[in-house]
Amino acid sequence: MGRYTGPKTKVSRRYGVPLFGPSKSLERKNYPPGMHGPKGSRRKQSDYAIALGEKQKLRYQYGLLERQFRRIFQSALRKRGVTGETLLQLLETRLDNVVFRLGLANTRAGARQLVSHGHVLVNGKTVNISSFNVKAGDEISVKDKPKTRQLALRNLELTQIIPVPDWLTVDILASCSGAR
Repeated sequence: MGRYTGPKTKVSRRYGVPLFGPSKSLERKNYPPGMHGPKGSRRKQSDYAIALGEKQKLRYQYGLLERQFRRIFQSALRKRGVTGETLLQLLETRLDNVVFRLGLANTRAGARQLVSHGHVLVNGKTVNISSFNVKAGDEISVKDKPKTRQLALRNLELTQIIPVPDWLTVDILASCSGAR
């Protein structure tokens, strides 16, 4: 599957939210991109425009294209419970997002690259599919190669500021991580 490779700052400025991680450009230019960006206010948005904008924010934040996002939404519709919560649960349990949440990578794109390059193990087996759905009790670790371990430990040190969600546990000593 593909991913968005266009201008990330422009998208973040359009929605006024740092979608791809912390951004200095939003602090400097806190207005929408384009010729008419800094001038005045925009027209009032319709309900459809607001809903579409929220959907697009979610898509960009998790690094999904439209077709992949739509398939996840369809599977959330089929499951029991509140569709919005189920959708977020399905997005949060993707392997690339879990690697990001554990702090093994400092961005979701970096986590996706770690997974696709085969540096991540799930229950001791290499998984290089970033959309892999992590189940409760799965143990996520990095390969036992010196460069991979060094990269993971460096990222763990950099991302210690960001709290790990309570549904995940991190074991730094063993450099292994698992989902509860």
